Amino acid sequence: MNIPVLIVACFSFLAVIAHIVGGTKETASLAPDENNIQLTRSWKQSMCAFQMQAIDLMAVTIAMFTISLTQLIPFEYELTLFLSLLYLLWGVVWLIQLVWLKSNAKTFLHLPQWLFWFLGAGLLYIGA
Repeated sequence: MNIPVLIVACFSFLAVIAHIVGGTKETASLAPDENNIQLTRSWKQSMCAFQMQAIDLMAVTIAMFTISLTQLIPFEYELTLFLSLLYLLWGVVWLIQLVWLKSNAKTFLHLPQWLFWFLGAGLLYIGA
């Protein structure tokens, strides 16, 4: 059993649930006035992209549970390193977006997903 990878898998599973339930509800509540066609189209595109992220996160979570609890994947070292890099990049991109959007320090603390990505990257690297 690979404990560091299992920890990230469990937190990622909780993130999938939060993403699908809470995130969808929150994003849906931002629906613009349907008379604004361009804004409505952009909002719908955001909703669809948001759900695509849920599928990606779910697939990664399943892979991590498989790595941590079984011996089914013959290339688990390489896959775990890849997932570590993926989490690292997700964290970097999250921070870049917050900076690009000219977020204040309080926003960085209210949207701390970047911290989860960096901790996950470290644990996955250790678990490799």
